[in-house]
This record gives sequence, structure tokens and C-alpha cells, in this order.
Amino acid sequence: MHPHHHSISIHFAHCLISKAQECGLDTQHLLSHAGLSPALLENRELRITPEQLSRLLLELWRIGDDEFMGMSSHTVRFGVFGLLARQLVHCANLKEVYRYCSRFYNLVMPAIDVEFTVHNNQATFALALNEPEKDNLGMLRELFLLIWHRFPSWFVGQRVPLQQVTLKLAKPQHFAEHRLMYPAPVHYEHSRDSIVFDAAFLDLPVVQTSATLLEYLPQLPLEWFKRQAYYPVFTRRVKDYLETNAEFVGVNMEDMANQLQMTSRTLRRKLTEEGTSFQLLKDEMRRDTAIHYLSQPNQPISQIATLLGFSEPAAFARAFKQWTGVPPSVYRSGPKR
Repeated sequence: MHPHHHSISIHFAHCLISKAQECGLDTQHLLSHAGLSPALLENRELRITPEQLSRLLLELWRIGDDEFMGMSSHTVRFGVFGLLARQLVHCANLKEVYRYCSRFYNLVMPAIDVEFTVHNNQATFALALNEPEKDNLGMLRELFLLIWHRFPSWFVGQRVPLQQVTLKLAKPQHFAEHRLMYPAPVHYEHSRDSIVFDAAFLDLPVVQTSATLLEYLPQLPLEWFKRQAYYPVFTRRVKDYLETNAEFVGVNMEDMANQLQMTSRTLRRKLTEEGTSFQLLKDEMRRDTAIHYLSQPNQPISQIATLLGFSEPAAFARAFKQWTGVPPSVYRSGPKR
């Protein structure tokens, strides 16, 4: 068993399908392509796999021919991002990447104003939609900031630490997801949507080439959704160990404390200070792994229960319903791939 799986709030799929419906697109086709069902969208507490969200977004880009997903005043033809990426790979450093990106958007896309500034040793990359009401749920702005942190980081071969993320929207119901999206505090009801980081990173050289870009582009947008998890130090250490341990379901608190060379009491206190617990982190791992397996059509529920350490399928079903609000049979009732 490979336990290294993540899950993503179904909120984002709901946003995409709602906007696709507004645009008159075939939402049944989109859901089927992603391996989802309309019934799943009714439960806002559910989570889906990065692969499902990636397939949904990519197909929406394709059939809608709009990389801004109907969430802006003007469409951005499918393929524009790839065109920009092929220019950015020739930049010398991170500063040039952000400068070129900003100029590109401001020249060719009337839907958006992008501003890149450096002041008092801080670099700020901000955007403003000309018709923000079209992005009423804020997804375009959330996704745009995520992309323009992760993609430039890929160009320079290392994750650029953020100092803060600012969003105009009020603190949303899915705010906990932002901890998985951005490696920095998020401030809501701010005057603009932006990411802020230490300007010293702007000198980092671009290490990617046209060849590596050609390998990377076909992996998008999945690459952006897979690489999530910006956690406090002890939470991260526990999750790292569980994710790399093929037998993580058998790991207990004592085992984990021994791995970290501390007492179980100390580890429990550290995790409590970070707002979590060992059992919660382990259950999150089991939940995300279960969601991954349930998205595969040929994996029997009874086998999934055994892999996750449950004595019988009924016990797994009860736990899964507690984690997600629905039993595994309902989660799997959608289209199969």
C-alpha cells in the first residue's frame, strides 16, 4: 500500500460546476470525466482526490476554451498559459519571471490587472479583476495566487517562502483549505489579493529549460494540486513519517514518539499546541487514502477496509461516514473511470 495521498475540499469542484452551468456547458460530461457524481456535490463536507479536481479543471478549460473558467469579464483562450510559460523559461531569474508575467497579463488580458512591486525588501504580486462579481466565490483569485506562487517556485527549483497572503474575500467556510494551499498566514477582507515574500529570493536563477518545461506542462494542473501541505513543525514530522510508512495504519503514539526521539507525553503536548493530535492526523491519512482507493473503480470496499486496518467493512463504513458525512457506498455511486 502506498499511503501518500492527499484530498481536496469538494468546494472547488462545486465552484467549477456552478460556473460551468452558468456558461451553458455540459456539466454531466464534466462530472463524468472527473469521476464524480451530482449527488456528491450536495455534501459540502466531502473531499475529492487531486486527480479528480485536475481532470475536472482541465476538461472545463478544454470545452469552455477559457482558462479563467467564465469567472472574468473576458475569456482567456485555452493554451495562453502554455504560451506564456514558454516565454518565461528564458528569463534569467525569479524577478524577471514575475516582471514578464505581469507585463504579459496586462498587455493581452483586459479581464485582469496584475501588479508586481518591490518595496522595503518585500516583493508583492497582486491581481485585480475588472469584474470581480463574476468570480463571486473567489476561486479564480485563489487559484491564480496559488499558481503564481508554485509555478515560479518550480522555475527556480525551490519553494519560495511566503510572508503573507492577502484576500479581499471574507473568511470563507473552506478557510482551512488555505493552510494546504499557501505556506503563510492568510489575511481576509484585505484591500487586495496578493502574495508577499522576501525580495532576496528575486535573485534566484531560473534552473528549468525548454526541455524540462515540455515534460512539466502535460502534468498540469495536477502538479499544482498534488503538492499541498504547509503544516507546523511537529504536525509535518508526524505526517511525513506516516506518508512514507507503508504500514502506517499500525503505527501508534509510542512508535511515533520514538521516531522523533521524544516522549509520547511531549509529542502529545506539541501536537496539542499546534491544534491537532496524533489520532486526528492518522485518521486524516486513512480518510485520504480511502478517498483515493474509492476513486478507483476496481478496488472492492472490503479490500479497502482491510488495507486501512479495519476488522470488517462495516467498521470502515462507520468510520468513513464519521470522516466525510456519507458511507463509502454513496461516495462510490458516481461515474466510474
